[in-house]
Amino acid sequence: MPDDLSVEVVLATPQRQVLLTVNVKAGASVGDVIASSGLESQFSDLAVADLAVGIWGKRVSRDSAVNAGDRVELYRPLVVDPREARRQRARAEER
Repeated sequence: MPDDLSVEVVLATPQRQVLLTVNVKAGASVGDVIASSGLESQFSDLAVADLAVGIWGKRVSRDSAVNAGDRVELYRPLVVDPREARRQRARAEER
């Protein structure tokens, strides 16, 4: 249908990565795409509704509109600050 948009949705955990293609109506929001993807049921151990979201690496709100070909990404919180992780690795290598 001409009013449908094809959008990718991506979510990754250390154990599993999922990339889905979702078709939504023109004017759909990031939240609509996530709801249509079914990721909440696939990742029941994650609070998908609370995760930060972005389009092509740029954080956006869930009410942001999507365009055809967009990739909606869900971001898990960092466990360790990347700078601190590098410091810890450097200290371990010094020993």
